[in-house]
Amino acid sequence: MAAKTERNIKVVADNRRARFNYEIGDTVEAGIALTGTEVKSLRVGKATIAESYADTKGGEMWLVNANIPEYLQASRFNHAPKRPRKLLLHKRQIAKLAGAVEREGMTIVPLKLYFNEKGRAKVELAVARGKKLHDKRETEKKRSWDRERARLMRVKG
Repeated sequence: MAAKTERNIKVVADNRRARFNYEIGDTVEAGIALTGTEVKSLRVGKATIAESYADTKGGEMWLVNANIPEYLQASRFNHAPKRPRKLLLHKRQIAKLAGAVEREGMTIVPLKLYFNEKGRAKVELAVARGKKLHDKRETEKKRSWDRERARLMRVKG
């Protein structure tokens, strides 16, 4: 059997706090509509999606509060760093995500911002439910125990 090849993607921004603050449900890959200077800034590797979320307006999905800093070599044609950016999804996908938000009180959070194999900017979105404080403590305890157990197994050999 042939081994599965690893996808050749370049991750620009990773939302590591999302997995700690939210219970992650379904994930969806979405395209993102960007201007030229935004793409250049992303190729340099500068972006922050930690405080961002996705929202629906007028039947379209928008990425709100994502920070892509201005491209330094651009002149007056630069972009606004925190402008809402349109996400490219099918209508069925938008309806499914919007339904989860309205019915079940979920949130749509971006997990990763990356360039795929073809060089297109993509966002990995997840339908998530916010964790309570005791859930966060439980997750931290479990993670700590897993680290300790792995360390003990290495020592014993």
